[in-house]
Amino acid sequence: MTTQTTKTDAEAASSPISLRPARGEADYDTFVAISSAGNAADGIEERASREAIANWLGSRRPTFDPERDVVVAEIGGRPVGYGFTSWVDTTDGRRDYLTRGHVHPDWRRRGVGTAILRHNEERLRELSASHDTDRERAYMAFAPERRIGAVALAEGSGYQAVRYFFDMVRPTLDDVEAPGLPDGLELRPIVGRDGLRRVFDADAEAFADHWGGFDASDESFEQWIRDPDLDPELILAAWDGDQIAGVVVNTINEHENRELGWARGLLDSVFVRRPWRGRGLASALVARSLVLLRERGMSSAWLGVDADNPTGALRLYEKHGFEVDLRSTAYRKPMEETS
Repeated sequence: MTTQTTKTDAEAASSPISLRPARGEADYDTFVAISSAGNAADGIEERASREAIANWLGSRRPTFDPERDVVVAEIGGRPVGYGFTSWVDTTDGRRDYLTRGHVHPDWRRRGVGTAILRHNEERLRELSASHDTDRERAYMAFAPERRIGAVALAEGSGYQAVRYFFDMVRPTLDDVEAPGLPDGLELRPIVGRDGLRRVFDADAEAFADHWGGFDASDESFEQWIRDPDLDPELILAAWDGDQIAGVVVNTINEHENRELGWARGLLDSVFVRRPWRGRGLASALVARSLVLLRERGMSSAWLGVDADNPTGALRLYEKHGFEVDLRSTAYRKPMEETS
């Protein structure tokens, strides 16, 4: 783990927790080390790359300012955790103020997570006070069930479960075939920046009637197209004339695959726009995505899904051989409770 101190662990352990703003590029490796160690300890099969961290922290958006919304926790000058905040307008009429964080497993149960949460809530109250909106405001936290400390912290701090999400895995890609598309639709490649923008906008539109929120800002688009894992050749887009009908944005995280020792692809976003739903398009695109990932050398695939997705996505993925691997919970707490 990256460190900037000469103190021994014993000396550091007796020091108080201090919080400081993130220092941009100087903290990238620290964030990779903390999040990777925490995910490994908790059995979370995600590993961030330095490039992904750089893209995230190098992108100021209307809902996220990396200079003000990221905090680093230190003990004895040693970085031991970090937290971050953002906000989003949700499809159920609220404005959710999000708090997230990671603590290195060697420094847990010392109050670091609590210090980060309290700081984040204070930052979000400050942010909320600057917003002119008539939406109901709430804190939002998110925790996988295997991250036991995060679950306990959220529930012990007055957050209540409001929604559940699954990470699903298809453990093999050996027995998949590419079916035809519904009549009148065809696959065409996504070409250039304009093509990517059309996918991004269609994605935002398709998820407008799903639970949660979607940052459809120009800044969010710019961050997406700079994602080191984005490969336009892995995007399967079904077209009806000059209209995008449905898409699966597939990605391959080479860094994560190396770290975890497997070859797994991600169906990162699966959507069908409302006029083309109910015709079997999502099923055809999912199957074709599995074939495409296999052709690119992958041996398994995963995706995330809202357990209460209104379009029946959970059943669709189960039909295609995906199995629930990890359950996570979204938590809310009314902001006025801590005003």
